[in-house]
Amino acid sequence: MNRQTYLAKNDEVPRKWFIVDATDQVLGRLSTRLAMMLMGKHKPEYTPHHDVGDYIVVTNVERIALTGSKIDQKVFQTFSGHPSGRKTYPYRWMLEHKPQVLLERSVRRMLPKNKLGEQMIKKLKVYRGAEHPHQAQQPQPLTF
Repeated sequence: MNRQTYLAKNDEVPRKWFIVDATDQVLGRLSTRLAMMLMGKHKPEYTPHHDVGDYIVVTNVERIALTGSKIDQKVFQTFSGHPSGRKTYPYRWMLEHKPQVLLERSVRRMLPKNKLGEQMIKKLKVYRGAEHPHQAQQPQPLTF
């Protein structure tokens, strides 16, 4: 019996493609599940210092839901680095104009804050409608 802990390598772990329909999904709950899948924590060969997660395609992101009164009270902020460079957008405006940015930023903040996290977020593909260009990868439907 081997007593050493198994440490997965990047090229040893098979990566799968999953597709998620974001219709009527709550933003925060969906983001946490996507972050766990991107990190690979759902796999038995999870290794914290290697990227062992799967690819995820999210469609219909413009139909994502927010609970309570967050849609009117929360604001999305950007800062250019220059004086008076701060811009704020209400979440309602973001859902109408840039819903994919809202989901991507939410998931990104749940990933590691290093180069490994940058690799993981590249495996997340977010699209507004039901159409996506990843049919050749044959993504499997994923339900939460």
